[in-house]
Amino acid sequence: MAKTHEEITPKLAAFIEKQKMFFVASAPLSADGHVNMSPKGYDSFRILGPNKIAYLDLGGSGVETISHLRENGRITFMFCAFEGAPNIVRLYGKGTATGFDDPGFAELAALFDHMPGIRSVIVVELDRIQDSCGFSIPFYEYKEERDQLLRAHAHLPEDQWRERRYGRNEQSVDGLPGLLRPESE
Repeated sequence: MAKTHEEITPKLAAFIEKQKMFFVASAPLSADGHVNMSPKGYDSFRILGPNKIAYLDLGGSGVETISHLRENGRITFMFCAFEGAPNIVRLYGKGTATGFDDPGFAELAALFDHMPGIRSVIVVELDRIQDSCGFSIPFYEYKEERDQLLRAHAHLPEDQWRERRYGRNEQSVDGLPGLLRPESE
């Protein structure tokens, strides 16, 4: 049975912080647009307050979340217990993306351990917090983090990485604006 919460309780926070992976979902307003869901790993999630969270957007195969947040702000997170007692936590809210060239980025990125290739920091004000049983979620045993994404970002000089981010992240699959170059360029 699902239960809603007014805020992230200490018990929910302990569960969230223990998870090695979470999922992020967003969608455009258009009924013809694509819903996006992405798995996230590493130590890339932070609870900033009882109704405020943030995560590192390291970039990858698309720019859907940033595009959807710019258009409508809607975002959902899901954490699943793959070990221990069955549980699922969903966090719903309105988010903003602060890109690597935006004012305030350095302060937000400092909330996390340094990782190469941080494209943006997503900050979300939560308006719904829900947990449910997770009885059907299978058990999985955590082995280790994959390091391929970090290595892929770390090997590029800063100027090449920056240009690659803008060149490959100009728009979403639905044609919404993605990363925006600073106006001074």
